[in-house]
Amino acid sequence: MKARLSSAIEAENGRSFVAVIPDIKCVSPKEGDLLRGRNPVDTAKALVCYGAPVLSVVTETERFGGSPELLRDIAKTVDVPILRKDFITSVDALSETAELGASSVLLICAIMDEATLGTLYEKSMMLGLEAFVEVCTAKEMELAKKLGARVIGVNNRNITTLELDDGGPSRTATLADGMPAGSLLVSESGILSVEDAKLAASCGANAVLVGTALWQAEDMEAMYRSLRIERGGVHCGQP
Repeated sequence: MKARLSSAIEAENGRSFVAVIPDIKCVSPKEGDLLRGRNPVDTAKALVCYGAPVLSVVTETERFGGSPELLRDIAKTVDVPILRKDFITSVDALSETAELGASSVLLICAIMDEATLGTLYEKSMMLGLEAFVEVCTAKEMELAKKLGARVIGVNNRNITTLELDDGGPSRTATLADGMPAGSLLVSESGILSVEDAKLAASCGANAVLVGTALWQAEDMEAMYRSLRIERGGVHCGQP
């Protein structure tokens, strides 16, 4: 039995580090092919060896080049919790997620109404999946708070346009003060440098989810290790 995603993040925080969650993403709608001949399962295994406490696996096929089979293969290969990233909008997709071996599932506020989100949140818990609730506005943060979400991700880019914009961790900084007490904050997308990771951390982020920057780095291991920064500092918005 794999650990819960939240527990893995907290364990990394307990070692005084921001958790770095690599995003196993084959294609970026903005940057194109990210694999460049690499095997994503082998790369996922290597990232765990570098210290990744959690993996994110994109399973959307048409625009991101993923697949449910990729998630299944990775889940069989590594022992860390796995987040399934896709445009999940049905209970059937949640059941499939659990069967594939994921520990957590992405629920995106921007692509569904409040009633559907609430239904999927409850069903995910019944299936033993930890809901990773993604927000990009203050209104959506309030909705995540209403749900009682344990893990909340701030998408620094616009998922409704397939993250083709140039958003960065400043959005995390804007929304961080609205985080409910006791929840874990993950800064997603647009984390391209150590400076970006430090900004997210200074605003209270418990973790950063990084995809393209890792895949495009000349040395993925060195890039991963550089992003694993110490937590601490002053929370954004406070003197």
